[in-house]
Amino acid sequence: MEKKYTWATEEIFENVKEWQKAFDEVKSQINFDQFKGKLGDAESFYNCMKAQEKVGRVIDKLSVYAMMKHDENTKNSEMDALLSKVTALGVAYGESTAFFLPELTSLDEKVLKGFIENPKLSEYDYMLKCVLKEKAHVLSENEERLMSLSGDPLSSFRDIFTKIDNADLPLGSVTHKGKRIPLSHGSYSVMLHGEDRELREKAFKKYYKAYLSLINVISATYYGNVKKGVFSAKARNYPSVLDKALMGEDVPREVYDNLISTVHDALPSLHKYIAEKKKLLGLDKMYMYDMYVPTVAGTEMQLEYEEAYDLVVKGLAPLGDEYKELLLKAKNERWIDVYEGDGKRSGAYSVAVYDTHPYVLLNYQKTTHDVFTIAHEMGHSIHSYFSNRTQPYSKADYKIFVAEVASTVNEVLLIRYLLKSEKDKKLKKYLLSYLLEMIRTTLFRQTQFAEFEQFAHQTVESGEPLTKENMSEKYLELNKKYYGDAVISDGYIKYEWARIPHFYRAFYVYKYATGIISALAIADRILSEGQPAVDDYFNFLSSGGKDGPVELLKIAGVDLTKKQPFISAFKVFDDTLEEFIKL
Repeated sequence: MEKKYTWATEEIFENVKEWQKAFDEVKSQINFDQFKGKLGDAESFYNCMKAQEKVGRVIDKLSVYAMMKHDENTKNSEMDALLSKVTALGVAYGESTAFFLPELTSLDEKVLKGFIENPKLSEYDYMLKCVLKEKAHVLSENEERLMSLSGDPLSSFRDIFTKIDNADLPLGSVTHKGKRIPLSHGSYSVMLHGEDRELREKAFKKYYKAYLSLINVISATYYGNVKKGVFSAKARNYPSVLDKALMGEDVPREVYDNLISTVHDALPSLHKYIAEKKKLLGLDKMYMYDMYVPTVAGTEMQLEYEEAYDLVVKGLAPLGDEYKELLLKAKNERWIDVYEGDGKRSGAYSVAVYDTHPYVLLNYQKTTHDVFTIAHEMGHSIHSYFSNRTQPYSKADYKIFVAEVASTVNEVLLIRYLLKSEKDKKLKKYLLSYLLEMIRTTLFRQTQFAEFEQFAHQTVESGEPLTKENMSEKYLELNKKYYGDAVISDGYIKYEWARIPHFYRAFYVYKYATGIISALAIADRILSEGQPAVDDYFNFLSSGGKDGPVELLKIAGVDLTKKQPFISAFKVFDDTLEEFIKL
């Protein structure tokens, strides 16, 4: 591989020898006993925070370097060892700082407010405000110890599902036209997007029969996971698991409620789209296995990486010269590991390092999807770049709630550019369908998942059990509600809940929906208002985690406590659908 297409890990550590040296040094510094019982004093609190930061920043670098070197070649056992060592180091760090939060929350409210108003502690003011809010939900030292001890055994449900899903699921193979085709999660996705309808149906039924064969153990596993969440919420005196999840990210309840209610209002638009898709596919009867077939087939932007990157730079031109310079800097200074290689980890991601710059892993292929992946991952990286450059370490890390906003803004700006500049009618239709599918799968589908999660947790919170019957019937009801009469929600799709790994992280999926709603609003404002909107957006990107995520989005002009951003997102869907139908 040419060096220019690989990332510069030497900017974190020159080599493994330097990594080991830093590891040994920081390992000897993991001891914060001198601060125990003294956090009520502002000077001791400040010194404790700085001591933790000094160690934490080194552990961050050690972790990211080990992960990146491992992902370059997952067959490299030396890098497996580095990952194991730094994971153990992180556990030791967590144990040594376990006293911190219980002791801090046990302080008198006046002391905490005094800390918040203390100019010397300004870089910790938001963290302290969150501690103050959470004060009622932090238990005594002994109770916290018990909760900590219960964490490991109660975290096993997600691991169990992962084993079921990746190791024990009897997927087998599909026999089609005299050939046996191995069925896996990856090949299932390929077949479901393919034009061969008979193969789609066979793959769909075989796939869900595999989950159905293990439905009893999957039901019990998910029920256990929900009970774990209910236990934790009740133990910490939250009204519900949803309230605990929202408060944990400092997100007001009306944001979640706005999402559910506005999606319900917009379902006729989704029904119209599904009916149009059925017509374009020429189907008398449409089934769920027809849902992922492209309505515009045989259209791909088959670009070399250099061409694709140049296209992304052009598409993101509305963000201005500084953003363009950062995109070029990332490409030229080896922030990115570009191509697939033997043993290299699949997929794509961005990872931030506070003391260097972000890095991006790609496995670039000449597809339209991979062009958008460049834009997406660079959105993550430049968000992290601005946050790290502007905020102190204690405020640099933004919450998961806003993590997908910048990446999706880039995708929306790119597709807007392509739609405006593209002359080929077929490719334009493809791009419109791409945007429609992006909104369908990210906004509507994730909200459907969120509703199912809410049903599951409310059922257990009310003292009722979760069974394979009540979960499957509820999911089938939701599927019919969301997709309407144009598609037949048959007896297999009712088990889709059983294959969603995100359900084992309670109330995570709704953030995908609020992320695309925010991104659509920001991108449209940038395109309509120009520089003032760009300036506001850059201020948002530079804010890291200095305030609650919903408050930070207001800087960029998006107020999710109001219904307007949600309504505007559905107008984008309606307008795109109308343009698509006209073409």
